[in-house]
Amino acid sequence: MTTVESMAPEATLDDVLQAAKAVTSRFSDDYYREVDERDAFPEEFAKAAEKAGLHSVMIPEEYGGWGLGVTEASVITEEINRSGGAGAAIHAAMFAMGIVVGHGSDELKKKWLPQITSGDVRLTTFALTEPNAGTETSKLATTARRDGDDWVFNGQKVFISRAAYTDLMVIMARTSPSPDPAKPGLGISCFLVDIRDVDPARLSMKKIPLIFNHHTYELFIDDLRVPGDALIGEEGMGFKYLFDGLNAERIVIAAECIGDGRWFVDRAVKYANERVLFGKPIGANQGIQHPIAKGYAHLEAADAMRWKAAAAYDAKAENAGALANMAKFLAAEASWELAEACMQTHGGFGLAKEYDIERKFRDNRVFQVAPVSPNMVLNYLSHKVLGMPKSY
Repeated sequence: MTTVESMAPEATLDDVLQAAKAVTSRFSDDYYREVDERDAFPEEFAKAAEKAGLHSVMIPEEYGGWGLGVTEASVITEEINRSGGAGAAIHAAMFAMGIVVGHGSDELKKKWLPQITSGDVRLTTFALTEPNAGTETSKLATTARRDGDDWVFNGQKVFISRAAYTDLMVIMARTSPSPDPAKPGLGISCFLVDIRDVDPARLSMKKIPLIFNHHTYELFIDDLRVPGDALIGEEGMGFKYLFDGLNAERIVIAAECIGDGRWFVDRAVKYANERVLFGKPIGANQGIQHPIAKGYAHLEAADAMRWKAAAAYDAKAENAGALANMAKFLAAEASWELAEACMQTHGGFGLAKEYDIERKFRDNRVFQVAPVSPNMVLNYLSHKVLGMPKSY
């Protein structure tokens, strides 16, 4: 198996893909179907991916990572979704650690990054969203105040994926009011918090039942005391750091959408060629062919934008944010179009769990909502890129 120990910065994309396939090939539809039916976390897959170092692709070599970029990370998440799984099991460790790598102190990086790459601590999650501060991040109400050498947190978070299966959590909290009404994000800070052995009275979790199996939680934080060195970068500048992570997140999730789209195409084409009605394969009918072909064309266009966005992000280009948003928007649209085409192609069998279509259909629907809604992408492009008046 290709592992982190054998990977180097000059590794080709195919090297990265083969490393991912060495893991994904061990987990079949039966595995994911059984995990879904139990509403369980895909822990065996996550551990295998972690052991192979897939989660540490963006962590520098000096800390035991691969030293590669979001381009390579997107290859991994695409393969996970194309194989029938969900990149959500490990993807936060990629983009959340990007924030630590880009903005954390040397001491913070030396303390935690080697433990993450070695697997001594479990996959990291990202605690941002709140009940009254979803898309409007600057309104978040969770606070962190100084008390001696420590920080004390109070607040509530919601839709925090994998929270019960992580040791480290990147938490966004307000440490001071914004000094500038025109810049409401100022005063928000970013922290890397060890939640092992935390008193449940200080940090409690409640699982949120959802239509897909991503293990998402609501968090209740009450006087949670955290060491002072948990702060990432400069106090009050977390909102700026956040967008580095979110742009990477949009790209790896665009790749997950691409992976889903290819999964749907493969299943739809196979079934259309095999299913015979009225004396011929149903794939001979344009009513079946055209929706799949149209979705495939849109998927290929979205994939081109994914590569463009990833290259811009890794090059630290000024337009990386716009490209990352467009990549996520186009990939989510194309994969959902193919999810519907695949479901329609299978007809009643698409609803049967043994075909796995309904499971992937449910999993893919989240990308129409999160991590950024299509409307907010269009708002961003309208205002930030095209120069029209702000609508939100």
